[in-house]
Amino acid sequence: MPDTLTRAAVRFARPASVAIELIGRSPAIARVQEFVRRAASADGGVLITAERGCAVDSLARELHARGRRANGPFVRVDCSSADAGRLDRELFGAHMVSTSVDLESVAAESRIALARGGTLFLQDVADLPAGAQSRLARIARDGEVRIDGVTVETGFRLVASAASNLESEVDSHRFRADLFRRLSNVRIDLPPLRERHEDVPALATRLLDDCCATRGVPARSFTQAALALIGALTWPGNLQELHDAIDRVVTDSDGDVIQIEQLLPALRLQHTAPMFTPNGSLREARTRFEREYIASVLQHHGWRMADAAETLGIQRPNLYRKAKQLGIPLTRGSE
Repeated sequence: MPDTLTRAAVRFARPASVAIELIGRSPAIARVQEFVRRAASADGGVLITAERGCAVDSLARELHARGRRANGPFVRVDCSSADAGRLDRELFGAHMVSTSVDLESVAAESRIALARGGTLFLQDVADLPAGAQSRLARIARDGEVRIDGVTVETGFRLVASAASNLESEVDSHRFRADLFRRLSNVRIDLPPLRERHEDVPALATRLLDDCCATRGVPARSFTQAALALIGALTWPGNLQELHDAIDRVVTDSDGDVIQIEQLLPALRLQHTAPMFTPNGSLREARTRFEREYIASVLQHHGWRMADAAETLGIQRPNLYRKAKQLGIPLTRGSE
């Protein structure tokens, strides 16, 4: 690629407090934003479905912060632990076995007790063991537990996340139907990044700010070319993969502006397969890269030639000519 790519840095304005997964203006995330707005003012359970790598924790915290229990505790339990005994102790307390015929008993230091009056977030709830499911379903039904022999109201809101189709787990009797009903008064399906590619540049900018702050380095920004490449990729590992790539760039590079040359090594490290099949001459590889990159920039800008040409650092007539030489189809109706 020529060295004439624009060096203009691109940043996105964003509210400081919004959950990172809610950043963007795509139709896919706009639907989620509306569901979150409605769910925050309700009291029933919320089920968040999302692929691996999505920041479900940030969405659960957003629901808590917007709800009427915002002043109460937010308690997270990772249900994916392979140690069923540890998870049982974490939820209900050490050596706590219910002896009451009417209510479950839990320890004062248990996550169930600590979440009183707030939000109990069950991450990867499909992995919750059968015994814990049964006890939790009973607690959710009764709204009360015994702590040191005293009956107290739980008063927490249940929020859960699942990476798989939880209905299929219910149908196959691996997940309790009664617990599922209490968890899924509201369901929020968080779209993967490949379904909201227009949001990726703004997400990348937020992550860049976060990574710089975490690493204790001055704030940085992306060039338009680097941001266009980030927006053109599918990110199968979702927000986690995007975060890891940006964090590596922050760690391995210097300067206030991150350019495409600094970004490419980090992207290669995040994918098991090489960007191109290693065959053909260097000239053929360069042509292949040029074709795919220009097509990605055009797609990122909705095939608006003027915007794409500015990102690429070339004149619009030269972009038309280059696209024709490389066999890139153009959609002129969207200019």
